[in-house]
Amino acid sequence: MSGRYDFASDNVAPAAPEALAALTRFNDGFAPAYGADPVSARAADLVRSFLDADAEVRFVASGTAANAIALSAICRSFDAVMAHEHAHICTDETGAPGLFGHGVGLIALPGASGKLTPEALAGPLSQPPFAHRQAAAALSVTNATEYGTVYSAEELAALAAPVRASGLPIHLDGARLANAVAAGFDPRRLKDVCDIAVFGGTKAGATPSEAIVIFDPRLRDRFDARLKQAGQLPSKARFYAAPFIGLLEDGAILRHAAHANAMARRLAEATPFPVRHPVEANAVFVDMDEETLARLHAAGWFVYRFLDGSVRFMCSWATTPEAVDELAETLRAVA
Repeated sequence: MSGRYDFASDNVAPAAPEALAALTRFNDGFAPAYGADPVSARAADLVRSFLDADAEVRFVASGTAANAIALSAICRSFDAVMAHEHAHICTDETGAPGLFGHGVGLIALPGASGKLTPEALAGPLSQPPFAHRQAAAALSVTNATEYGTVYSAEELAALAAPVRASGLPIHLDGARLANAVAAGFDPRRLKDVCDIAVFGGTKAGATPSEAIVIFDPRLRDRFDARLKQAGQLPSKARFYAAPFIGLLEDGAILRHAAHANAMARRLAEATPFPVRHPVEANAVFVDMDEETLARLHAAGWFVYRFLDGSVRFMCSWATTPEAVDELAETLRAVA
């Protein structure tokens, strides 16, 4: 479909200038391969500083690979991961957690606006192990959520408490972690609730690059071998790491995330359609019937109908106020 894709996803945006400049800056001379280079070391240091954590950091090519590899590190093949029913691992990864985890299952749980509650975990956590069922063995949580809402550090701690009490590990899908932080989430609190996390670069303005952050020292042994087997130990690793240097060293990642969040608020205030979920990060979900969506597409704007039936508009670092206003004018025309 031809037309404007500005608000279809934050994946459609170009790479941020800071990320591209870092690629050029570190494309000089020769460097050790497979992550043994100083660029990867510097990027890992910046991630550790951002999270205020003593953690191992590895850079891979996609969020799907990062999530699936991370989950395979904390679950056995006959186990299952608790997650929100609309989490990316449940709806958009084509069974990758099960493939990388050699059969790891998913327990999809409900929750308003993409958020889980401790009450939602009570049922799976109370089930005794049974040979004929994959038991809950880990929790995966997403921040910011698929619906653009943001867990506070206190909400994550409350969610983690019964999981920790059961002796189970926790994974964070942070594809939009920068947007959550720009909305007020304290990234320094992650180490208190997570064993392993994905810190998203792609949606934050990087070229395709995600950081796997390993908080639990027990998971670090032979992790590079796990990456190699999964095809995610790049030989020219510095080019996966460099964008994180560009985005993190002077705070560009949070400036861009704050801008994306602000553009979402601007759009939410301007749309004539009912907003379905709280606008806390960089997403706006509205109620819109199929005929109106068809008129919007015909007017040249492409967006998706999301899992709950609402229509999703995503903002990015590259979204301009002028584009928001132009879209809002079209929305008023098709309403």
